[in-house]
Amino acid sequence: MKLVESILTRNPCYTAGRKITVKGLMLHSVGCPQPKASAFISSWNSPSYGSSCVHGFIDGNDGTVYQTLPWNHRGWHCGSGSKGSGNNTHIGVEMCEPACIKYTAGSNFTCSNLTEAKAVAERTYKAAVGLFAMLCKKYGLDPLADGVVISHREGHSRGIASNHGDPEHLWTQLGMGYTMDGFRKAVKAAMGGASSGTDGYTKIMGNAVATAEQMKAYLKAKNPKVPQSVLDMVPLYLSEGKAEGVRGDIAFAQSCLETGNFTFFGSAITLSQNNFCGMGVTSNGVKGNSFGTPQLGIRAQVQHLKAYASTDALKNACIDPRFKYVTRGCAEYVEWLGQKENPHGKGWAAGASYGEKILAILKGILGMAGGVSSGSVGDEGWYRVRKSWADASSQKGAFKSLENAKKCADDNPGHSVFDRNGSKIYPADPSAKKSVDAIAHEVIQGKWGNGAERKQRLTAVGYDYSTVQKRVNELLK
Repeated sequence: MKLVESILTRNPCYTAGRKITVKGLMLHSVGCPQPKASAFISSWNSPSYGSSCVHGFIDGNDGTVYQTLPWNHRGWHCGSGSKGSGNNTHIGVEMCEPACIKYTAGSNFTCSNLTEAKAVAERTYKAAVGLFAMLCKKYGLDPLADGVVISHREGHSRGIASNHGDPEHLWTQLGMGYTMDGFRKAVKAAMGGASSGTDGYTKIMGNAVATAEQMKAYLKAKNPKVPQSVLDMVPLYLSEGKAEGVRGDIAFAQSCLETGNFTFFGSAITLSQNNFCGMGVTSNGVKGNSFGTPQLGIRAQVQHLKAYASTDALKNACIDPRFKYVTRGCAEYVEWLGQKENPHGKGWAAGASYGEKILAILKGILGMAGGVSSGSVGDEGWYRVRKSWADASSQKGAFKSLENAKKCADDNPGHSVFDRNGSKIYPADPSAKKSVDAIAHEVIQGKWGNGAERKQRLTAVGYDYSTVQKRVNELLK
C-alpha cells in the first residue's frame, strides 16, 4: 500500500480542527465515475467547499491512498441518522470509481467496459484492506467487532449515517463478489490474525516505534564515551529486525541492558562465551570467540529473539540448539519479555523484572528527540533546545509549544530548537534554505508534518507556507 499525505488544509472541516476518539472506520465509494483521487483533492481543498471532507481517497488508477485529514480529526463524510453521526466516531475513506460507468438513477449505473471497471474495483478494494488493517493496528481496533469496520450503507442501517448504498452498490452491480463481511475478514487477515489488534507491548507502550536517531541519542546520553563504531551499527538493529520480522528497537534495548549501555560491549567475558551483548547465540552455527562483524552479531541476536516470539516453523540454524526449547508458539512483544509481563510462562527470562527493565529502557529511548513513527510516547517533548542535535547533554528543555522552545533558545546563547525529526527549526539559517520545489517534495514525503504543525515548522525556518502548499498541490495533480 502506497500512502501519500495530501491534507485538505483549506477545507473548512480541517480548519475547524475538531478531534475525535477513533472507535471505527467507515468505507465509502465516491458515487461518480472518477478514478483520479487528485480530482477530488483539488476541488475539495478550498475554503468554499464546506459540504464534505473525508480522511482519505483511494485512487482507482493505481491504488495509491491519499490521506486528506489527520486520522483523529472529525470529518464530514457520512452525515447523520436517527442515532447521531458516525463523523463523531469513525474515520471515513472514499474509494474512487471507474471512468467507464454512467449513473442512471440513484445508485444504478451502466458500464461500458466491465473488465476495466472490475480492475478498478479490485484495486481500490485491496488498497482499502491494507489501509484499514494499518488503522486498526494504530488504534487498537478489532475489525470483526460489532460496528468497528462498516460501510456507509451499514452506517445508515445503524442510524449513524445518511441514506447511501455505497460501496456495496458498486461491488454488486459489477459482480465482484465482495461483501462487507468478507472485507472485514480480509482486514483481519492482513493484520496477521491478532485477536484485537493490540498486543501486550502496545497495551503498555502505545504504538510508538523508536528511530535510529533516538537510539543513538539515548546511548550517547547514557554512555558519553561510547565508540563511534558502536553508534554506526545502531541502525543495523532496525534493518536486521525488519528482515526477520522482529522489533529491532526491542533488541537494541536488550543490548543496552545486557552491556550496561555498551560500557562492556565486546568484553572478554561475553566473547569467550560466544555471546553478543550478553546473548547466548551463535553466528551461522559456527562456534568461536567472535561474530566477525557487528551485523552478524546483531542478526544472531535478532534471530535468537525471534525464537522466543515465533512458531516452531521459524527456528533457524543460527540459534544455539540449547535455546530452541523456548519456542512455545507465537507470543507477541511483552508476552515474551519476562515473568512479570507474562505470568503464563512464555517469557524470555526467568527474572520477574527482566521485561520491566527492557520496557523502562524503551521508554527512555522513545523520550529522546528524533521523533516516533506513531503513537504518543515522547510527544510531550517535540521541540528540544540544544547546542546541537547530537549534544544531548547540552539540552536546556523539551517543549510541546514551539513558542516556548524559541524563548528558551533566545535565553540560552548558542542553543537552537530541534524538532522531533532532528531538524534545526530555530533560529532560521538563510544559507540553508532549499528551493520551493525541493521543500514541496519533502512535504509530500511527510518530512514536514501536516496541518498546523507543517505551517508552523515551515514558517519558523523562513519559508512561505502558502507558496509551498500551492506547489505541493500542483505536484499532486
